[in-house]
Amino acid sequence: MKTNLLLARAVADAVLYEGYLLYPYRASAVKNQARWQFGILGPPGAAAAGTGEDARMSADCLLAAGPGAGVEVHLRFLQLQTRTVEQARGGGFEPVDELTVGPSHWLSWDEAVEQEIVLGPFPLADLQDPERQGLSVPVAVPGGRDTELLAGPGGTVAGRLVRRRRALSGEVRLHATAAGTGPAGPLLRLRVAATNTGAATAGGRTDAIAASFIGTHLLLGLRDGDFLSLLEPPEAAAEVARACAQHRCWPVLAGPEGQSDVLLVSPIILYDHPAVAPESPVALYDATEIDEILTLRVLTLTDEEKAEARATDPRAAAVIERCEALSAEELQQLHGVLRDPRAGSGAGPDPGGGRPWWHPEADASVRPDTDAVVIDGVPVSRGSRVRVHPRRRADAQDLFFAGQTARVTSVHFDVDGSTHVGLVLERDPAADLHEGYGRSFYYAPEELEPLDRPQSGAQDSAGSATGQGKDTS
Repeated sequence: MKTNLLLARAVADAVLYEGYLLYPYRASAVKNQARWQFGILGPPGAAAAGTGEDARMSADCLLAAGPGAGVEVHLRFLQLQTRTVEQARGGGFEPVDELTVGPSHWLSWDEAVEQEIVLGPFPLADLQDPERQGLSVPVAVPGGRDTELLAGPGGTVAGRLVRRRRALSGEVRLHATAAGTGPAGPLLRLRVAATNTGAATAGGRTDAIAASFIGTHLLLGLRDGDFLSLLEPPEAAAEVARACAQHRCWPVLAGPEGQSDVLLVSPIILYDHPAVAPESPVALYDATEIDEILTLRVLTLTDEEKAEARATDPRAAAVIERCEALSAEELQQLHGVLRDPRAGSGAGPDPGGGRPWWHPEADASVRPDTDAVVIDGVPVSRGSRVRVHPRRRADAQDLFFAGQTARVTSVHFDVDGSTHVGLVLERDPAADLHEGYGRSFYYAPEELEPLDRPQSGAQDSAGSATGQGKDTS
């Protein structure tokens, strides 16, 4: 895999195994009786029959392409592998739920095999051909059967493990179309879809999951081009980004900040450039837990519970061993790290005057009653009149307030660098009561239209705020 894709692989691996096995990592735990939570492409008809999930996922992404642009696709997923424990009896073997051979204990269990299929690179020009309507690439994953003999005392065969995998078939489809103009020129909309095209299953959930692509996601590597963020698109491409459609997955920029040639199409909605925290040394697989809490809970398992977890799955055994091997320094590191959300950004409000956001003096420098923000060239602070135009994450209540006038009660700057303007509606008969109790409605500056000039003093405050880097217009 190329270097740029390798940098995104740690997060892709976390997506691949998210929910693979849940604490307490034992086969007998009820929560581990129904696994495989994310990215499942079920066999055709399984979703309609109620035995499995939809066979398809697809995502639109935006890109600016150079003359030699091409895209490489990495389709990544887990293939179910059923592990059956069989005991040696009467010259043959008989399936059993569990088997102890010397110091080792084994359980029948569903494992998984990592699969990664690399497709391309495909020239973007070929994907735009209107006569071909894109490109469809078949995917075939062979089934298999492996046997591992288990030797008992004296070397006699006491049993065996039989691992079975069902063959999978699918397709990846790519289609590029012109999508208007972005900040640097023409844009393309690339639609990528992954589909399970295997035979429909007549059985229930067990058969359906055995014929499914599990934890499915895609890594796209772009040559001579740049992907655009759909979460925070450039203003010139915002309308085109809103027109992009997603089905059971979401594309985000991957790799380190500043890299724009790798995209992760994930069944879990992530932010751009997601990363695994360096303080997280153990892959825990459990989607609902905090590392520190989960690690401490693993360490409280009894010896019998740990033994069952080790017998359940090799990855569960690795979790137990790694947690037990953590040093005091590594455990302390899990407790958390304070990071400045503005570090290295070179932009954004800095109400702390260069101090860390958690420093008491930084907090004391923020004065919502006197702070101001400049909107459309007009300083807005407590007492200013504005008109409300909800547009960012507007809910039903916000929409009721559209077009109404309001009086600003406060201006707030949060630790993420965002600005929130508190206000009360002028037509609200309880406005004075709300203000007296400190109750306000909050809007972003871009949702407000200034209606008048601030009073003298507010202008001075606005100038001071701007001098501190608080001008967010």
